[in-house]
Amino acid sequence: MTTTIEHARAQTHAEQPAPPDRAGGLASLVAIGAVALAGVAVWRSVGGGSLEALAAGLDVVWALVAGVLVARGERHGILVAGGAALGALGIAFDSVAPFAAGLLPATAAHLLLSMPDGRLTGTGRRVSAGILYAAGIAAGAWMWSARPNPPLWPLVGMIVAAAVVGGLPALAKFRTASGTGRKRIEWLSWAVVVGAGIAVVAGGIHALVDWPRRADLVAAGATVVLPLSLLAASSGRLRHSIDRVLAATISLAGLTVVVIGVYLAIVLGLGRVPRHNERTLLVLSMAAAAVAAVIYLPTHSRLKAFATRIVYGERQAPDDVIRNFGSRLSRAIPLDELLLQMTESLRKTLGLSSAEVWRGSGGTLERSISDPELPPAKTTLTGQEEQTVARAGVSGPAWAKVWLSGILAGREDANLRVAPITHSGELLGLVVVERPPDSEPFDTEEETTLADLARQVGLTLHNVRLDSALQESLDEVRRQAHALQESRARVVAAGDRERRRIERNLHDGAQQHLVALAVKVRLVRQLADRDAARATSMLEELASDVEEALQELRDLAHGIYPPLLADKGLPEALASAARRSPLPMTVDAAGVGRYPADLEAAVYFCCLEALQNAGKYAGEDATVAVRVWEEAGGLLFEVADDGAGFDVQHRGVGSGFTGMSDRLGSIGGTLRIESAPGRGTKVRGTIPLEVEAAR
Repeated sequence: MTTTIEHARAQTHAEQPAPPDRAGGLASLVAIGAVALAGVAVWRSVGGGSLEALAAGLDVVWALVAGVLVARGERHGILVAGGAALGALGIAFDSVAPFAAGLLPATAAHLLLSMPDGRLTGTGRRVSAGILYAAGIAAGAWMWSARPNPPLWPLVGMIVAAAVVGGLPALAKFRTASGTGRKRIEWLSWAVVVGAGIAVVAGGIHALVDWPRRADLVAAGATVVLPLSLLAASSGRLRHSIDRVLAATISLAGLTVVVIGVYLAIVLGLGRVPRHNERTLLVLSMAAAAVAAVIYLPTHSRLKAFATRIVYGERQAPDDVIRNFGSRLSRAIPLDELLLQMTESLRKTLGLSSAEVWRGSGGTLERSISDPELPPAKTTLTGQEEQTVARAGVSGPAWAKVWLSGILAGREDANLRVAPITHSGELLGLVVVERPPDSEPFDTEEETTLADLARQVGLTLHNVRLDSALQESLDEVRRQAHALQESRARVVAAGDRERRRIERNLHDGAQQHLVALAVKVRLVRQLADRDAARATSMLEELASDVEEALQELRDLAHGIYPPLLADKGLPEALASAARRSPLPMTVDAAGVGRYPADLEAAVYFCCLEALQNAGKYAGEDATVAVRVWEEAGGLLFEVADDGAGFDVQHRGVGSGFTGMSDRLGSIGGTLRIESAPGRGTKVRGTIPLEVEAAR
């Protein structure tokens, strides 16, 4: 969060002009001095050569731009002013010229290193700028010592070093910059592209036709775009228009370089230098090539449409169907509408009498889309036929008579093609196209178009299946989540009811017995000395009351968790329940061992609930059979009676069955109920043992 706030503050600070302060006053003085020195340079260049006049004019532009930047509060203004002052001093005073020439590249690198906000952020940038300034002074001293014919290699070395040391960090900064800072760097990049492009064009034309006479002056004059780009970057109106300008400039500059390069390679590399009377024609041919390259893209689509009309008449090129279908896939168009548009386009493009899409699965194909609209039709394939059709390519009527005779009903002699729609070897449908019998046959290009189109339709149908399966899975997960939420609520409510029942049974049963025992014990103690016979009689009653209290507690404990189930397991506990059952009952639990306590409790209490329901609704003459067994990694139980039964579909199940389902569902099990009037009721539960083991 702190880093984000600091970045936002730095970005805001970079986008706003610096407030006027002492540094701003110093920058104003430097800018004024630069303008004054530029005037002196112009005065001194009067009567000199064209190079001196051009340098003086450029210096004036730099000085004026520096003044505007300083007035707008731009931090770059003082750097631009310093550079303009150095240039003016070099033009005005010959003794200073070598030092000015050596320091100007360092100033340019300083400008690049300080992009986009005019600050040298980081120790590395400051050290780099300092080293370049020191190198510039050294280069200037070297050239000054070699007067009047100083060498140029120190200046060239400074220019290369400044371009590398300043350009690479500026490029890295551009990749991470955003907002106004990025726009400033883009404007400077635009100036570099324009200046370099003008220099390349001037140099190339000069090499071909010896015009302009001084290509170096043209290249130097092209640098005027650099201060102008800084001026545009400081303007709020122009700053944000650079994106389109830069993109168009890069495209045009690249095209220009290609044209110049091709002419240089062909004319100078493979031919000869043109003579005087050939130069005008060469320049005109270069201009014609440039104009043709510029207007090619706007006219390409129109020329292609014109050529298509000539070749195909009113139809489109066959591959246009594939492109149109692919472009429509990205839109929110229903599948049936998308396939209908495809068949209409296919019919128009290939000059068909009809186009159809058959869809299906599991060996059944059904005509779902057609143009013109045809009645529904269906055909069934065997497994072998389905595999053969899926592996086949685009086929004709002879092949279809053997393997797809169902789609040829009423058109056995038609001129048609069948393209299977498949994905991963699975047959998803067919594309069937037909022409009148006396029309031209299908050519190779059209069959290739059908195969490619069927491949795209197959991928689309597969994706639709995946979407449907995912939606069904999502609906199922939502349904299960809703059922789980309801089940949890029922489990909580059942637990609360059970606790209240236990409390009530304790209060009304065992507690009352224990209170009566306590009262009798006190009476026996009072009568022990006065009436021994009566005390003895009451002690005998106490023994009987204690037995009743114990039985009450056993019955209560048996309802909570039967001790026999914990000690002996399911077979013994169910056998005990059978002895207490009001209906004749048999238990088959042979081979059933011990399982975790929650699993055994779930099976036991579900069986008891089913027995209670049978006792209530099966009838007095009904019999009950309980079976528990282990099968295929699961523990299964079944409680079946031959009583009255009921209609499960219309009557539904009661709260007892719902509680059983919730109990089994809590440990990953399932419950199934089968019943019909007069045919008894069967309750079957399944608990996967691997789920229980994982728990």
